[in-house]
Amino acid sequence: MAALKTRRMLVLTCAIATLSTAAACSSEPGALPGSPGSSGQGIIDRAPVASAEAIAASPTAASIKQRGQLLIGGSLDAPLLSQQNPATGETEGFDATLGKLLAKYIIGSPDAKIVNSSSETREALLQNSTVDVVFQTYTITPQRAEKVAFAGPYLMSGQAIATMKDKTAIKKPADLNGKKVIAGANTPGIEAVKEQAPNAEIISFATDPECVQALEQNRGDAYVQDLTLLAASARLNDKIQIVGEPFTEDPYGIGLKHGDDAFKKFVNDWLVQLQQAGIWQQVWKDSLGTVVTGEPPAAPAIGSVPGS
Repeated sequence: MAALKTRRMLVLTCAIATLSTAAACSSEPGALPGSPGSSGQGIIDRAPVASAEAIAASPTAASIKQRGQLLIGGSLDAPLLSQQNPATGETEGFDATLGKLLAKYIIGSPDAKIVNSSSETREALLQNSTVDVVFQTYTITPQRAEKVAFAGPYLMSGQAIATMKDKTAIKKPADLNGKKVIAGANTPGIEAVKEQAPNAEIISFATDPECVQALEQNRGDAYVQDLTLLAASARLNDKIQIVGEPFTEDPYGIGLKHGDDAFKKFVNDWLVQLQQAGIWQQVWKDSLGTVVTGEPPAAPAIGSVPGS
């Protein structure tokens, strides 16, 4: 995700953004395309609220409810995931919306605050209780799970394929065989292409912008990169599209304080409710789904990867 951060396009002046207002309505001035507010789905209104029994079973949830605000470690400048709208101050995207929905589940209203964090600081923020949870494309690994707990996975990312919108021949990894495929130098995309399409000709460039430019110049038929990075590129460049689903696995989890098993169960129960109600799928459609073709992917099974 370090590469994703290098692409962050908005210069933000606030370190902390308050998300306490309800989701923006579709007619709200300045709503970013792809935000939940832009589609007017009323996701916040549909979202569940935890029962008194569920709150009582988790001391952490009870403490957050008493405080009246959920503290989230996250980003303010990740397109389609957690990006602050400079016009409204709202933070929009897949991660940001889930954070609001979790706040509603605990408190009864989407009263959440994002504490701007990074890959270097998020573990410390959880350990010293500066934040309650982390929503930040936080890949679950057994090594990280020794320091923090993970609810989820809540999103499966991984290597995906981007093409120009006027190209339709490539729909899955096997279609890359015999094609010129662009990949970032020293990125997992190179090995992923070799494994899935051994007859592809790989062309590498040093940076993501160079790869996108090469795709636009037809120097390659497709570009393979992490889904979230491609989504950011597609969000900023309406000439390219993402086809199909990720074909490698990079499971994102909700970071929690290590050892808090009761809160982990509480958050996992909430995730299951979102999936079963179709709310998870709608959040995906309104964010990543605005640049990824096809229907929403299947929501990942809770506890399905090592470390979760």
